[in-house]
Amino acid sequence: MYLEHFGLRESPFNITPDTAFFFASARYQEALNTLLIAARTGEGFMKITGEVGTGKTLLCRKFISSLDETFKVAYIPNPYLEPHSLLLALAEELGIEIVDTGQHHLLKSITQALTEFSNQGRQVIICLDEAQAMPLETMEALRLLTNLETEKRKLLQVVIFGQPELEDKLNQQSIRQLKQRITFDYRLSPLNRDDLHYYLNHRLIVAGYQGGRLFSSWALWMLHRRTEGIPRLVNIVAHKAMLAVFGKGRKTVGMADVMAACNDTASTRKMNWRFAALLGVLIAVLAAAVMWNATQ
Repeated sequence: MYLEHFGLRESPFNITPDTAFFFASARYQEALNTLLIAARTGEGFMKITGEVGTGKTLLCRKFISSLDETFKVAYIPNPYLEPHSLLLALAEELGIEIVDTGQHHLLKSITQALTEFSNQGRQVIICLDEAQAMPLETMEALRLLTNLETEKRKLLQVVIFGQPELEDKLNQQSIRQLKQRITFDYRLSPLNRDDLHYYLNHRLIVAGYQGGRLFSSWALWMLHRRTEGIPRLVNIVAHKAMLAVFGKGRKTVGMADVMAACNDTASTRKMNWRFAALLGVLIAVLAAAVMWNATQ
């Protein structure tokens, strides 16, 4: 009923990463282009960081889906693994049949597979999500793997996606060599107010929406203020606001609907100090205007 009410084929604001909904804003397209260029030039290490909910996993999946058949991708969504377990996970992703799981034989099998892929004209890329959770010794083992190379290029490229805490981990003295090898680096930032407007429209259109403006200007203002442009929070609040509007039999989301949705969402329930300060100034101006009119 909810989808039918708004003329949608599917829910536009699911928080599950779906590349069909990838929004190519200037920042996100630049990040994607950076990864694609780095991959094609054969660089060893690439790094993408961003706050929780800024779309790192979606960018990772979009990057993987944008690569052609000349690339072989190993995707590891949870790198909280000891070095040996990471090697086993990499071998599994590359389709390597492991007979002996001993460290020496495991490394030999992976090296042989990487060499074979190279001889076939294919470049191997390992993408690690949530890299801030990776133990330091595993990071060092990963760096050592990237030492494998031909005279022309690396046999293995690495892309790490992580939260800002990843920077602190990379500043550890014990893995300073890994940090020096990161040749491409990009920091994802939240959506600005203009991006937010296009982001909402993009997701609605992909979901099949063909109606008029669904979010009012004040609703957009409130949505950006309370979510600070974090895509995941935007999705959660927008979905709840649309549900509220559906329940009232309306088809336009107003500021009050967004406020109610935010108050029902723990991550946005507490107003940030900038929003509180702006609201206080607005109330003071309105109060002064009322008093001035009353004296006239």
